[in-house]
Amino acid sequence: MNYVVLVNEEDQEVGREEKIKAHLGEGKLHRAFSVFIFNDKDELLIQKRAKEKMLWGEYWSNTCCSHPAPNEDLLEAGKRRLFEELGFSCELEEVGSFVYSAKFKDIGSENEFCYVLKGVYSGEVNPSPEEVEEMKWISLDDLKKEVERTPEKFTPWFIQEIRKFF
Repeated sequence: MNYVVLVNEEDQEVGREEKIKAHLGEGKLHRAFSVFIFNDKDELLIQKRAKEKMLWGEYWSNTCCSHPAPNEDLLEAGKRRLFEELGFSCELEEVGSFVYSAKFKDIGSENEFCYVLKGVYSGEVNPSPEEVEEMKWISLDDLKKEVERTPEKFTPWFIQEIRKFF
C-alpha cells in the first residue's frame, strides 16, 4: 500500500494514512511536494495530468507533484517522482511551503502541507503515459497570462504556487 504522512499545520507528523483514503471527502492534511523544472531558456516544464488521475485528471499543472513516503527525504522524494513521471532526475532545492485544500467534484479533496521544489534541466524528457497526458515548456509570462485567461484549465495548487512563488 502507498501511504502518506499526516501532519498538522506546522508540518509535524501526526500519523500515516493510505494515499486514497487521505484524499477522500474533505481529505486529511498530509505532506506533499510540487516540483518546478526550468530549462536553460528559463521556461517551465508543465504537464497535463493523465485522464485516469483520481483528482484533476486532464488539468494542466506543474512539472510533477506527489508525496514523500514515510521517512523519505523531501528532496530525494522529488527526484524519485521526477524519474517515475518524466524519466529524468536533477538536483532540487526548496523554494517554500504553504497549506491549501481544494475539493474536486464529489470525488475527493487535496488537503496538503505542500513544499515547492525547483530545479534546472534541459535534457530529454520521457513522460509516463499513466501519469502525463501532455507536456510543454512555457515562459512564466505566457503561463501567467494563460492562467489569468483560463484558470479552469489548471490545478488549484498550481495557480496558488505560480502566484505565491513565481
